[in-house]
Amino acid sequence: MKVLANDGLAQSGVDALEKAGFEVILTTVAQDQLESYINENNIDVILVRSATTVRQELIDACPSLKIIGRGGVGMDNIDVQYAKDKGLHVINTPASSSHSVGELVFAHLFGLVRFLQDANRNMPLEGDTKFGALKKSYAKGVELKGQTLGVIGFGRIGQATAKIALGLGMKVIAFDPFFDKVDLDLEFFDGQKVSFTVNTVSKEEVLKNADFITLHVPAQDGYVISTPEFKMMKNTAIIINAARGGVIDEVALIEALESGEIAKAGLDVFESEPKPSMKVLMNPNISLTPHIGAATLEAQDRIGTELADQIISILK
Repeated sequence: MKVLANDGLAQSGVDALEKAGFEVILTTVAQDQLESYINENNIDVILVRSATTVRQELIDACPSLKIIGRGGVGMDNIDVQYAKDKGLHVINTPASSSHSVGELVFAHLFGLVRFLQDANRNMPLEGDTKFGALKKSYAKGVELKGQTLGVIGFGRIGQATAKIALGLGMKVIAFDPFFDKVDLDLEFFDGQKVSFTVNTVSKEEVLKNADFITLHVPAQDGYVISTPEFKMMKNTAIIINAARGGVIDEVALIEALESGEIAKAGLDVFESEPKPSMKVLMNPNISLTPHIGAATLEAQDRIGTELADQIISILK
């Protein structure tokens, strides 16, 4: 049987599949050529991440497909229910990248509270001529310890992010319509464990009381955060989106930053990927990464192994 890993697959997954007798193809096929490639090569399994889409038309046109796999959490690039209705298995890896995304949230936060997103632009240009002025400009950083992190969406990734916050000595408040409370265990390198219970509150309470806000929600029909939400936030607030492009209204975000309604933002995902708005890219109060939340070696190894295990379990 043949597996097309169109957006790549960690060696751990390749090894496990090949050991089980599968042929793994790592060729990246252009979206408009996928149909012919799958049919010509009799592909049984297609694995994607965020770059490739698997829509109804492709599913109908490729009868050899038995499994569609997504290396990651969200499956908004796959017509999941339609595929299932047609008898295909649809799999993903919801837990594998949670900690990696949580760490990226804090990479943005640590950078933003100490002005790194701006300093890294200006130091190469003016560090040798305006060192003292830059030092003065960036001398009002704040610590994360003791601050309040608001988590909107308290599933696996939201919980993983909350654990990092608790480990730093932050207070965590969370909103999620599916949970009243969540018990979190912080596990340390020496086997010790500390347990916390986070009781969820309303979205409005999170927006009004959090010093920093992080989003961990699936793709939506409308915005989760737009002008009314920005008006509720502290004017010192920082918001991070490492979830999905389109859950934050980026026009409203720029307006909120320019008017001083909020202080800063960190974005790993964008409304118009893969061509983010230039207003977003050029704003000095936004920390930017190109959708790399799950892009750690450790997460990719876990994703590869988990996908392989599921495929082997289904087809063997």
